[in-house]
Amino acid sequence: MRDFSVCVFCGARDGVDPLYAKAAHDLGQGIAEAGMRLVYGAGDVGLMGHIARAAQEAGGDTFGVIPTHLMDREVGKRDLTRFVITETMHERKKVMFMNCDAVVMMPGGAGSLDEFFEVLTWRQLGLHDKPIILMNTAGYWDRLADLLQHMVTNGFADASLLGFIESAETPAGILARLSAYRPA
Repeated sequence: MRDFSVCVFCGARDGVDPLYAKAAHDLGQGIAEAGMRLVYGAGDVGLMGHIARAAQEAGGDTFGVIPTHLMDREVGKRDLTRFVITETMHERKKVMFMNCDAVVMMPGGAGSLDEFFEVLTWRQLGLHDKPIILMNTAGYWDRLADLLQHMVTNGFADASLLGFIESAETPAGILARLSAYRPA
């Protein structure tokens, strides 16, 4: 799977369940061991830090993108294979997305949701066909799945929206889905 890049959106915090940090570590390690490149938000804190350090420790290629105003807050990780600084959050999302073949969303907060909904909207509009996979560690995204179903049930989204998203509970499940994917 050389030359395959995975954009991972995830929290700049660890969250309360230690499973989140373990999942980030295991996914980062697995991405590197599968010969894929990690594309992420370039932070060295929270789940972002766990996934990047694990990918690096496993000899992986890492591509981080961070806006100038988050360099201190997210502790910009400058020892990545490639480190890009943008002016805005929107530019960050665009650069991350343009440099990946698939998107994985791990547990995170409002920023992760912003990233997720932007790539989901782009998919809904037919602007890309990259896979979008929720890493539903310990059921973290169950309520998001319920919200998406609620949107469809109430007529604010077509049922096809639900088909644009896959879900897996474990890093192994995510890696299996990524390994099965072949870009068109």
